[in-house]
Amino acid sequence: MRDLVLVVNAGSSSIKLALYRVERRGLSLEARGLAEGLGGKGQGRIRITDGHDATLLDEALPSAEHAPAMDRLLQWLDSQDDGSGLVAVGHRVVHGGPERREPVVLSPAVLNELALLEPLAPLHQMHNLAPPARLTEARPELLQIACFDTAFHRTQPAVAQQFALPRRYTSQGVLRYGFHGLSYQSIAAWLRRHRPDLHAGHVVVAHLGNGASLCGMRAGRSLATSMGFTALDGLPMGTRCGSLDPGVVLYLMDHEGMGPREIEDLLYRRSGLLGVSGISQDMRELLQSGEKPAAEAVELYCYRAAREIASVATGIGGLDAVVFTAGIGENAAAVREQICRHLAWLGVRLDRTANAENAQTVSSADSRVPVLVVATDEEAEIARQTLALA
Repeated sequence: MRDLVLVVNAGSSSIKLALYRVERRGLSLEARGLAEGLGGKGQGRIRITDGHDATLLDEALPSAEHAPAMDRLLQWLDSQDDGSGLVAVGHRVVHGGPERREPVVLSPAVLNELALLEPLAPLHQMHNLAPPARLTEARPELLQIACFDTAFHRTQPAVAQQFALPRRYTSQGVLRYGFHGLSYQSIAAWLRRHRPDLHAGHVVVAHLGNGASLCGMRAGRSLATSMGFTALDGLPMGTRCGSLDPGVVLYLMDHEGMGPREIEDLLYRRSGLLGVSGISQDMRELLQSGEKPAAEAVELYCYRAAREIASVATGIGGLDAVVFTAGIGENAAAVREQICRHLAWLGVRLDRTANAENAQTVSSADSRVPVLVVATDEEAEIARQTLALA
């Protein structure tokens, strides 16, 4: 019998699945699954590949609902009846609250506790918790473990987490939590293995995707981040606004007559790249567009990212490297180039050829600050954390 760890990463429009075999030297990827196009109208689609990216399953789903998609993923898993056995299932959960620094075994009580944090991550938390709840009903004997995006940032000093609000709100948990922690842990582990010289220093990691944030690390520990109380803060994102003067919210309430849910919809789903461009939230489409609003959306995205990198570098006391990761960070050479152009005063220089090729090191030989492109692997990080606790 082979021991297996299953990872489930459920979001608002997709469910990612990864299956790892437990070996003496660590974990080996057996299969990846992706159910996408969920949460909207029409049909979703599911694709499963093996560890060498060969297709094992590719089919349309009967609907775009999350529950049938999860059921189909599990049905496929059951069909691979070769004597394998699941050691545990690890789930990505965006918000763990102020106290959780480590993964936790999921029980009905813990699920209920985490559900109370949904207002702090309305795009993610309910979708993160739906698969473990469904598995608890179907297979109560399975060990399920939650791994948190907020946990990595609990090493930050109190001054980096506090808002300038009356202290009673701080004591109630109104803090800067930070997110994308599993991605940052993945990058920190990569640096420790491959670039221990940089891991020991001051590194700003830019997780740039549909959701985007920065993390300032020193010796692989999070000391500063661009996101705050919710996943709205910091950088502009695909549909989220990023940092916003709170007075804008008051203006919308007083002069536009908008209520809380309308404002939530505006700031989470109709702003960011989509709102500024009026065209798309997809960076690939904006870079290919010849429209001026598209160029302005990209310019704002890069300008804000550069400003935040300098801010986070101040928070960690220096800048020894910049690492780009996630979908945009790993693949959009034009975005990296614009961001680094703003950082030239810090001694950042790009090698244009290496950058165009998405090389691992994209900085030039005379750059004072190395600039790297490193693929994040949140699922592998979740699997490692799950196996360690299991």
